[in-house]
Amino acid sequence: MKNKLTLPLIVISQFCCTSLWFAGNAVMADLVESLSLSDSALGSLTSIVQFGFIIGTLTFAVLMITDRFSPSKVFFVSALLGALFNIGIIWEGNTFRSLLFFRFLTGFFLSGVYPVGMKIAADYFEKGLGKSLSFLVGALVLGTAFPHLLKVITGVLPWKYVIITTSVLATIGAFLIVLFVPDGPFRKPSSTFSFYAIKDIFKKPAFRESAMGYFGHMWELYTFWAFVPIILKYYQKLHDASHINIPLLSFFIIAVGSLSCVIGGFVSQRIGVKKTAYLSLTLSGLCCLLSPLFLSIDSSVVFVTFLVLWGMFVIADSPLFSTLVAQNAPIELKGTALTIVNCIGFAITIVSIQLLTFLQSILEVRLLFLLLALGPLYAIVRMKKSEK
Repeated sequence: MKNKLTLPLIVISQFCCTSLWFAGNAVMADLVESLSLSDSALGSLTSIVQFGFIIGTLTFAVLMITDRFSPSKVFFVSALLGALFNIGIIWEGNTFRSLLFFRFLTGFFLSGVYPVGMKIAADYFEKGLGKSLSFLVGALVLGTAFPHLLKVITGVLPWKYVIITTSVLATIGAFLIVLFVPDGPFRKPSSTFSFYAIKDIFKKPAFRESAMGYFGHMWELYTFWAFVPIILKYYQKLHDASHINIPLLSFFIIAVGSLSCVIGGFVSQRIGVKKTAYLSLTLSGLCCLLSPLFLSIDSSVVFVTFLVLWGMFVIADSPLFSTLVAQNAPIELKGTALTIVNCIGFAITIVSIQLLTFLQSILEVRLLFLLLALGPLYAIVRMKKSEK
């Protein structure tokens, strides 16, 4: 049964396990140097994690794993395997292909962590789900940003300490869930397997519109996160701002989104989940459009402040869309619904990341991020149409 420690335990576990996500990005410079990789390795190693997550979520959704089996146990096994394959990065015999293999499997098993964590929360917090998921996604944000901070803290130590630490954290998170957070009181397991379950879920208009809003949001989110160090590096060269600490600022710009998730959860209780998501989408879309202007301003304080605000707006709507998806899905298919929406959303991130990686050699960096505005714009248009 639910107690006061349930949500904090889920949040801490989510933070610990999602630190695996960008562990490779945080040590990218070291990997490039030690394996003589090209600059395009960032896009490939980021996208392969997303691709692994997509294949994993598709597998979980089609087999209805989260709805047929204990979510807590699924989380536990997935987190342990994710930690195991994450630590494979430190193997001395690695090549670029083996790195891709390890990052793919890490992403695959993260599909049993992030959406399953939301499913566990939804099984405990039927009321006030928006606020609960805001804390959960806030933990995801901190976990995603944490490897960048680890890189700063362990700056004088070998880069492998970042990888080892994130794997240890994921293992701790796995045991916290399986030992102290059993399946929730509102869980309704599905005993039947159906290949048509996914199609049936999307037949509901309210669910479909919530999912489309999430997809537009995802076009922008992970590409922004992946390119934060590149944005800072470009600004540093453009304005000779050698004082900029790229790993530390990358951590802060991403991590501050956890605060906006929590704020968004409380705001949604006052003005509604959908209105709050719409506001966040609008503000993050404006940041995309204003990015060339702020990249041109020769004031690192102004520029970093802009990126911090963008880091807040870009993620605040994520728990809100997940709430809308969970609320509009059939109760016995809630886990499958969250998983398949995550699957499609992360597939979109691969297209976005690869597109900007490709255009990086064609367009000026300051113009790249205008393309990210397409996601929020699409989501806003779909939400407006659904109101008619």
